[in-house]
Amino acid sequence: MQAYYDARETQPAEERERLLFQRLPDALERARTGAPAIARQLRGIDPASLDCRQALARVPVLRKSELLQVQHAARIAPPGTTVDAERLRVFGGFSTVGWGEARRVYASPGPIYEPEGARPDYWGFARALHAAGVRPGMLVHNCFSYHFTPAGSMMETAAHALGCTVFPGGVGQTEQQVRAMADLAPQAYTGTPSFLRIILEKADEMGVALPSLRLALFSGEAYPPSLQAWFRDRGIQGFQAYGSADLGMVAFETPAREGLVANEDLILEIVRPGTSQPVPEGEVGELVVTTLNPDYPLLRFGTGDLSALMPGVSPCGRTNLRIRGWLGRADQTTKVRGMFVHPEQIARVLDRHPQVGRARLVVSGEAGHDVMTLRVEAGAALDVEAVAATVREQTKLRAVVEVVAAGSLPNDGKVIEDVRRYD
Repeated sequence: MQAYYDARETQPAEERERLLFQRLPDALERARTGAPAIARQLRGIDPASLDCRQALARVPVLRKSELLQVQHAARIAPPGTTVDAERLRVFGGFSTVGWGEARRVYASPGPIYEPEGARPDYWGFARALHAAGVRPGMLVHNCFSYHFTPAGSMMETAAHALGCTVFPGGVGQTEQQVRAMADLAPQAYTGTPSFLRIILEKADEMGVALPSLRLALFSGEAYPPSLQAWFRDRGIQGFQAYGSADLGMVAFETPAREGLVANEDLILEIVRPGTSQPVPEGEVGELVVTTLNPDYPLLRFGTGDLSALMPGVSPCGRTNLRIRGWLGRADQTTKVRGMFVHPEQIARVLDRHPQVGRARLVVSGEAGHDVMTLRVEAGAALDVEAVAATVREQTKLRAVVEVVAAGSLPNDGKVIEDVRRYD
């Protein structure tokens, strides 16, 4: 049985990096021509100069909230009269394809609209299915939704690319799912782990055995070790994949069970929340992705999800970067005394005081009596009054500045922590 989806999974990491940044300038030049929003993001930057990670860090991060705003602003314009005008109106200038070129269009909460191109395995999940053990000739029972969001199509097109047949189970109708599994005997399941557990528990209740099901690829939910053990006890090897409607498949689990391996054809970074600045390897921050997808080319797209890069190479032999998986949300905006406080504001405080290392704004107190404490890792010589003044300048709120020992703040990506009590 072929261990790897293709030879790229085991190429030397340095070679992959060289090839990615060799391809990036041409991809961005094409994107700049066909996607006006990318041209705006690149304003004043020559794509040919983006030949390494340090150079790429000069490009501002585009966060999901900004993508939503741009799309919404474009959609309130008068309807277009041509395919190109309609493409710009619907996708806000981020897509290079429109009606007739895109096979489908999907809607994510917001709504944000995403095109699906006509290329086989457009979303890139075939690599994850293969790592989970799915092979040509299998039947895959797909329990992701086929409506509005692309999750159902993500798994179906991946299974087709592997040479598999798909049963479009969709969501709900648990008893019918059990009956279809009993009749068709699928070898693999795709969907959320919680729904498969519901199906299996319903099968137990109905007295129906489902011995054929041995593989699963999960997404859309956390997959903790306890749930992994529950499926393993049922004879099912379940793996997880992380992706989004904007980017497709970003990273996937392998039999090594050590983090998630990044997909090919994308550049993955971890940045300090609220900034465009990459953090050192191992530090938790926001996952930012640049994709070489020619139909929907997103440049330094901030997912809003927290993760961290893992050192070294996966024991499975795949050489791409690894992340620790989903570790929470990066948008930690909170309201204090009627004012919104954003991670970006705390980042600007740190920019003004470079002698500060890691920092965390802790919001405490009871309802109506908010207290802000900025805990900073710094030496005893730090001018805490100056830092407090900068906090007030940036947030219009007073804060106590507390110096703590280096390395004492948790490495969890939190810039703002709300510990207020509301009971």
